[in-house]
Amino acid sequence: MELAHSLLLNEEALAQITEAKRPVFIFEWLRFLDKVIKDFSYLFLKKLVEQLTGLINSSPGPPTRKLLAKNLAALYSIGDTFTVFQTLDKCNDIIKSKDDTAAYLPTKLAAVACVGAFYEKMGRMLGSSFPETVNNLLKSLKSAESQGRSEILMSLQKVLNGLGGAAASCHRDIYKNARSLLTDRSMAVRCAVAKCLLELQNEAVFMWTAELENVATLCFKALENSNYGVRVAVSKLLGTVMATALIPKQATGTMMRQNVKRATLEEVLELMATGFLRGGSGFLKSGGEMLKVGGSVNREVRVGVTQAYVVFVTTLGGQWLERNFATFLSHVLDLVSHPRATQTHVEAVYSRRCVSFILRATVGSLLGEKAQIAAAKDICQAIGKQMKAVEAVVNDANSENKSGAADVAASQHVMVCALQELGSLVQSLNATASPLIQEPSIGLLETVTSVLLHPSMAARLAAAWCLRCVAVALPFQLTPFLDRCAERLNNLKTSPEAVSGYSFAMAALLGGVHQCPLGIPHAKGKMVVSIAEDLLRTAAQNSRLSLQRTQAGWLLLGALMTLGPSVVRYHLPKMLLLWRNVFPRSLKELEAEKARGDSFTWQVTLEGRAGALCAMRSFVAHCPELLTEDVIRKLMTPIECAMTMMSIPSVIKAHGAHLKASAAMVRLRLYDILALLPPKTYEGSFNALLRELVAEFTLTDNSANTTTSLLRSLCHYDDSVLLGSWLQETDHKSIEDQLQPNSASGSGALEHDPSSIYLRIPAGEAVPGPLPLGVSVIDASVALFGVVFPHVSYKHRLQMLDHFAECVKQAKGVRQQAVQLNIFTAVLSALKVKLANSTLGPEEVRKSALTLVMGALDNPNPILRCAAGEALGRMAQVVGEASFIARMAQYSFDKLKSARDVVSRTGHSLALGCLHRYVGGIGSGQHLKTSVSILLALAQDGTSPEVQTWSLHSLALIVDSSGPMYRGYVEPTLSLVLTLLLTVPPSHTEVHQCLGRCLGAIITTVGPELQATISTIRSSCLVGCAITQDHSDSLVQAAAISCLQQLHMFAPRHVNLSSLVPSLCVHLCSSHLLLRRAAVACLRQLAQREAAEVCEYAMICLWKDSLESSTIRETGLEGVLFGMLDRETDRKLCSDIHDTLGHMLSSLAVENLSHWLMLCKDVLAASSGNFVCLTCTLDEESEKKDEMDDDTMFTTLGEEDKSKPSVAPRWATRVFAADCLCRVIMLCENANKAHFDLALARSARLKNPKNDFLVLHLSDLIRMAFMAATDHSNQLRMAGLQALEDIIKKFALVPEPEFPGHVILEQYQANVGAALRPAFSQDTPSDITAKACQVCSAWIGSGVVSDLNDLRRVHNLLVSSLDKVQAGKGSSSQLYRESATTMEKLAVLKAWAEVYVVAMKIKKEAETKPKHVLKSTEEDEDDFGTVDELPPDSLITLVQPELPALSRLWLAALKDYALLTLPAEFATQLPPDGGAFYTPETIDTARLHYRNSWAPILHAVALWLNSTGFNASESTEETAAAMPNSQKRATAIMLNQTPGTPPAAKSLPEINKDRMHLILGVSIQFLCSPRPEEPVEHVTSCLQALHTLLDSPCARIHIAEDQLLGVELLSVLHRLLLTWDPPSVQLLVTGVVQQIVRAAQDYLQEKRNTLNEDDIEEKENHLALGEGGETGGLVPGKSLVFAAMELLMFILVRHMPHLSSKVSDSPSHIAAKSHLSEESARLVAATVTILSDLPSLCSPAGCMTVLPTILFLITRVLKETAVKSTDNQVPPPVSAALQGIKTIVTLPRVKTDETQKQWTGLIRSTLASILEYSQPEASKPILDEVSILTAIALFLWSASTEIIGVQSLQNGCMNRFKSALNSCDPWVQAKCYQLLLSVFQHTNRALSTPYIHSLAPIMVEKLKAVERSRPNNNLELLAVQEGIKVLETLVALGEEQNRVQLLALLVPTLISYLLNENAFASASTASKDLHEFALQNLMHIGPLYPHAFKTVMGAAPELKTRLETAVRASQASKAKAAARQPPPTVHSTPTIKLKTSFF
Repeated sequence: MELAHSLLLNEEALAQITEAKRPVFIFEWLRFLDKVIKDFSYLFLKKLVEQLTGLINSSPGPPTRKLLAKNLAALYSIGDTFTVFQTLDKCNDIIKSKDDTAAYLPTKLAAVACVGAFYEKMGRMLGSSFPETVNNLLKSLKSAESQGRSEILMSLQKVLNGLGGAAASCHRDIYKNARSLLTDRSMAVRCAVAKCLLELQNEAVFMWTAELENVATLCFKALENSNYGVRVAVSKLLGTVMATALIPKQATGTMMRQNVKRATLEEVLELMATGFLRGGSGFLKSGGEMLKVGGSVNREVRVGVTQAYVVFVTTLGGQWLERNFATFLSHVLDLVSHPRATQTHVEAVYSRRCVSFILRATVGSLLGEKAQIAAAKDICQAIGKQMKAVEAVVNDANSENKSGAADVAASQHVMVCALQELGSLVQSLNATASPLIQEPSIGLLETVTSVLLHPSMAARLAAAWCLRCVAVALPFQLTPFLDRCAERLNNLKTSPEAVSGYSFAMAALLGGVHQCPLGIPHAKGKMVVSIAEDLLRTAAQNSRLSLQRTQAGWLLLGALMTLGPSVVRYHLPKMLLLWRNVFPRSLKELEAEKARGDSFTWQVTLEGRAGALCAMRSFVAHCPELLTEDVIRKLMTPIECAMTMMSIPSVIKAHGAHLKASAAMVRLRLYDILALLPPKTYEGSFNALLRELVAEFTLTDNSANTTTSLLRSLCHYDDSVLLGSWLQETDHKSIEDQLQPNSASGSGALEHDPSSIYLRIPAGEAVPGPLPLGVSVIDASVALFGVVFPHVSYKHRLQMLDHFAECVKQAKGVRQQAVQLNIFTAVLSALKVKLANSTLGPEEVRKSALTLVMGALDNPNPILRCAAGEALGRMAQVVGEASFIARMAQYSFDKLKSARDVVSRTGHSLALGCLHRYVGGIGSGQHLKTSVSILLALAQDGTSPEVQTWSLHSLALIVDSSGPMYRGYVEPTLSLVLTLLLTVPPSHTEVHQCLGRCLGAIITTVGPELQATISTIRSSCLVGCAITQDHSDSLVQAAAISCLQQLHMFAPRHVNLSSLVPSLCVHLCSSHLLLRRAAVACLRQLAQREAAEVCEYAMICLWKDSLESSTIRETGLEGVLFGMLDRETDRKLCSDIHDTLGHMLSSLAVENLSHWLMLCKDVLAASSGNFVCLTCTLDEESEKKDEMDDDTMFTTLGEEDKSKPSVAPRWATRVFAADCLCRVIMLCENANKAHFDLALARSARLKNPKNDFLVLHLSDLIRMAFMAATDHSNQLRMAGLQALEDIIKKFALVPEPEFPGHVILEQYQANVGAALRPAFSQDTPSDITAKACQVCSAWIGSGVVSDLNDLRRVHNLLVSSLDKVQAGKGSSSQLYRESATTMEKLAVLKAWAEVYVVAMKIKKEAETKPKHVLKSTEEDEDDFGTVDELPPDSLITLVQPELPALSRLWLAALKDYALLTLPAEFATQLPPDGGAFYTPETIDTARLHYRNSWAPILHAVALWLNSTGFNASESTEETAAAMPNSQKRATAIMLNQTPGTPPAAKSLPEINKDRMHLILGVSIQFLCSPRPEEPVEHVTSCLQALHTLLDSPCARIHIAEDQLLGVELLSVLHRLLLTWDPPSVQLLVTGVVQQIVRAAQDYLQEKRNTLNEDDIEEKENHLALGEGGETGGLVPGKSLVFAAMELLMFILVRHMPHLSSKVSDSPSHIAAKSHLSEESARLVAATVTILSDLPSLCSPAGCMTVLPTILFLITRVLKETAVKSTDNQVPPPVSAALQGIKTIVTLPRVKTDETQKQWTGLIRSTLASILEYSQPEASKPILDEVSILTAIALFLWSASTEIIGVQSLQNGCMNRFKSALNSCDPWVQAKCYQLLLSVFQHTNRALSTPYIHSLAPIMVEKLKAVERSRPNNNLELLAVQEGIKVLETLVALGEEQNRVQLLALLVPTLISYLLNENAFASASTASKDLHEFALQNLMHIGPLYPHAFKTVMGAAPELKTRLETAVRASQASKAKAAARQPPPTVHSTPTIKLKTSFF
């Protein structure tokens, strides 16, 4: 392949390869040439032309000729145009040639293609040669076969395109010749003609003037017996011509000259209507066609014309539709009221479908939201008009005019179409439709409800459906609607239409409730039950109404069931009773019943029973939780009765055939409910049931040949290419369904089964469309057969299968087909359900099944063959025996080898594919070779495209299922695929689709091998993809895209994005849904990896052909995708677009911020503004039109069309944009700090202007959030509030660099307030108010606003909603479910709780800080207005007034939550009438709301209890100060009791105990097992609440009294630590543990004190206080100390794994110690502190038990963390450990006689181990000697001499001190001196003396040495100063007689530090400071010990002189200084205050 990549064709290489590979080589060369031809050099021109023209004669295949023509044309257009005429002539000669053989055909076609390409590319440059060419083409058109005809027509289209108006002379000829071919028998030719004429009408005026009618008639004829492709092409032609006729595109000079009159809108529409109503010309129809449809319209024509209507409107554009909507609407509605459109019921339904399609496709997608609302008004008026006419006829009953009745009948169809469109419109507008309801002038509701009284059931149902749509779109209307319907039902009980209509409406509304998350009030369920009961009870009273009342009653009950178990639970007993009473109790009663009654009573009875069964089915489907054994048993009674009376031929015979329908309805309902129940429940009735089912679908008693509609859905999705059922995946699905072959396909309508009005709509359908009763019954019987068959014995299976064979044999012709279809569907559904005992049965059963299936493989009906193949595969899967599979495969092999007919070849090739599909690669491996070779041979059968299609499809199945086993056959398969791609005519699209499938399957099989550097397979696959990509059929292109997608997955480097992405962008605007889907799916995959490249290439492509004005250039691919979201309705497609945008966003948004934010902003801003002005300018223009002349008028219109905006983004797209906004914020958060720091962002921006940061766009963010939060649409409001909350949380702390002390967000207060205010209005749904509360609390708590008055705005919103909460449970106007109120109230309480928590935090921080002095003291305390800075407790002043009420509500909410979290078995303990904020009926939904809001409330309650000290009675100062008197009393009463108890029933301690239990209970319950998806905030809130609670003495006593409580809490916290990792959580846990330990300590202390007071004699008892008692044993599970140690140990090991011997010994443990992070260090410190507190909780014996562990841990922590740091900081764990040692060593009351020895041993070994750790070792990090010395000093201070006076320990300690003194680090020296000072000063002389003796001499030496090396810095100076201090202390300690010796050491040392004057000037600061220090000290010592001082000085005169000199110098400098008055200098000595001098 690589050799093909050269500018000239490499002829040597071509000659060397085999014949088969040459076409591929040539194609690959042409592909390469196509890429490089733009920049080729002229040297090769001649040779290249020669090579290319030579190829024309080499009979190239279709793709090759297309490329060849393209290349030649390109070559001529940039090269030398002169030779083009020679080539043209040459081509013309080839075309003229008389050679008609098949071999010469490709050459002819290549020539035709070249001619077309030349003209298209060069057009008028070819000048006058065109008449000849055109004539030539037209001549050969007459004699050509179909492939030639379509190729010639395509060339003609290109000629016309290239020449434009210049070809006018040939237009008529072309038109005449092409016209006759529009009805050609080849569909491909019809498509080509349509496209050619479409090109022609651009220039040929006559087509849409004089010939307009003929063109229309031609198109109608062309639509007869057409396929989908033809319908699309012809409808495009027809629609465009009609649109052009109405508003011509050309400047009308030609028209003026020819004086043609323009068509009016009426004429054009009239023309199209003839096609819709009359079809093609009647007499041309073949006789058979007449028989089939009975003289009515040909369906294909109707469907085609329907599409043409849509094309017509789309071509004219949205603005035209807006202006002419009323006319258009009335025209379209007239279509359905025309008698010809509604000859039979099914035809009427089809016509309705078509009209609905026209309206949906135009109004739904072309109009923006504003225009849609206007359209809805028009539809309303149309309905009103119709209804008035109907009422006139109904009221005018006496003049029995036949025409009136016909009018009413016709009007029902108009009503259905109008109401369905109205419903769909409102539903798609969602909440934006509210103006429609609220404007009384429109009267939408009145109009729609008036139709509920229409005489026709179809219209009533449509009105009910429309109401349901309105209620789902605007949920606040749901409850009022229900009430209104109920009221009307009561008032109009006597009108049959009213009973029926209003019950339909109520049922529809109830069915819509599940789409409204807020639901309806619970009481509505009771209301519905009572109405229904009333209807059923009164049904018998009035025979005129009995039928309607019965139906209505049961319909309502069925609808009630959809509300789910929470509502139905209450009515179940009543329902069971009603069901039992409808059916006879026994067989005897049943027999008796059959004998009585007339036809009317039977009809009512049957309807009643059908209704009851329907309600049962609804119950079983919607309330599975209520189906207990007992309920099923009760249900079975009526069901069994219904089974016995299944068929009642005797009754029908007696009373007339009109009962048949009612009887069928009963059977349908019965089958439906049985299919939902477990088959075990009705085993006994299997035989009778199966007899009935089989009779039903084998059409035993049914003369019509009805077929089931299920077969398609039972066949495999992938087989759609064989069945053509891919039409289900097009935009025209809803109308194309009518043309499917099975009965009544696509004729679904509500009136066929009223119950569907309340059922859930199947996904992807807009309106429920149950099929006609006859089909539904067969469908239901087939489905039930599938369920039951697997449970039947083998004997019965055999009987049934034989019976099936018999039925097929007996039926003939059409009937046989129908029976066979039904039987196959039944068998397939049985095989699909998977037989229960997993096998089909013994040999004879299999045999019988096989005969049945194999017989159908040769059936002429393709769908039956398909089903047979599927059944065969499923059977092989169920039987699963190799021999059986081999037999089946062999049978097909033999058949395929011998058979020559198409039918059996296709059937058996599919059989092979299905066998492999279901048995998989392993099971069918041995047949692989044979299968593949046979199928490859069949695929080459060029005579029958059908055989090729089926065999290639099977081949694809085999490749897919064999996986890697297929690797050996890849090369031959691939070469076959390429050969076929290059030779099969493009008109056989199915073959090409299957080739695409094969290619995809091969790519998947080869997989990762495709990455290889040189891979022939890969290059073949790429060629294959290129050919399919270029095919004209959209399905083939979609297959190509998915192949490329697979390739990109395995070998991303080899897929060329620069060509793929632009082609995908083009497909995004395709008119084919499947192609758009494929393109988006592919983009989604590409964007995951290479979003940037994708966007770049897309941008280039969009720039090139920016059809869509300049906006696309700016927004790129993202903008196009956002635009698609507005137009697309397909679920899968939209979700893929969302994903693609998501991927692009996450990889590009941070780099490209302003672009993405602009994009979101444009989408969000489009809600109103800019699109209004556009429409008004247009209106003005239309008024001006009269004055303008025609020319300008047309040109302006054309321009307008180009510039017209696409529709404004719809609400769903705007919601998505708001979500994108939140995602951008999140992405920035993870990206760079500067996004949230204005100063940083600005400086980065200065460095590089390209840098972009989120904080710079803050105003845009706020603006977008504001726009969204104040929109009409509720979903958008939610998204906007969410975005606002995110913005507040992320930006709250960002400072404003220009105004220090302020934050950025302050300037947006007004916006935030304005965005929140509407959410608190009266009519806002609860979920939005709840979200807004959340934002309020975030805003108030964020601390952005410091001014109280500004805060008040938002605060008032919360206050007002708090008043709502206090209003209590039964608020009058309830629109939603009670749990919605729960949600709202809890959200308010949660918001207040969060604000209170923040307020208390601020208050606490303010109290710990030193107080500010206020400027003026006289001012009143309250008057803060004048002071700029707010008092610290400002926020609390806002909360304080509400606290009394809040605290009560908070406690109530917590109590509710506690009850709701009880396990199910305690359900009986719940209060029967619900809690403070929930009702018992909505308990399940309420739980969720409580779960979201309890944590902050708990925290707030704990804070409140703590601040009031649990004595919440009147005496508390705070509440008293904050409330007026009247309130005080109320509060005192309120707070003194829990809600619901009479006043003064409980004492305060009891109340407090209850509160404690409540809070602890809630916390422990939650902390036991927080679900992993819980937000971490809940855990932290809960822990903070506990911490706060245990701050108060009351709570401490409570927890300490009951020790088990503490233990329980500790073990729960331990569990929490095991599952939650964040350090923040662990820190909080340690805080709580500390509180628990402190509480226990206080309690114990209290106990000991009381004991001490009582009696000193009970000393013994006193000792055993504390844990461990006399023995020292701790019981796990009961011991608080043990539980605490377990938990603390866990934390320590988590952060310092080497503490645990288990961990450090395990092989996976790595010895390297990491440095603890700051958080871990804090945690370890906290843990150690608590550990050291534990011994105080134990008795002396208990201490001995725990101390070894505790001391070990503390010393190890000390060892691990005492590491030297550069800044000499002491890490928190070290100080904690030192503190701990101190605490333990100084423990009082431990040393009793029994434990003395043990204690001594412990302390000694601890000290010893510390000494041992501090042995200097090479490997460890350098120990921090200071900390170790401190530890040693602690022991020396605190422990008695007898314990540590041991020689060995003493030596160790002294050694440590010695080494520290000799340390080279001055800091260590300084610290060592300080510690020695404390040791020397120890009161116990026995302890200090040895140290003095041993260490003092060393010190003196060290200090003397300083004279030689003076200090250079402050640290060294500090060391010297500290040493001198120690010496001074020693002097002071010495006895009087030794004083002189001691001073003789000190004074000379000090004097040696003094400098003489010369040296002083040049000395360093440290050195000078030392001089000053020494001087000061000397002056201090002199007066202290005058006698000794004199003695020393006298002994050494040189010292005296030095001292005197220094003193003089000092005084002199002081005098100087005094003269200059310098500011006093502060000495830089860190730790020592200078002593004052004594001068």
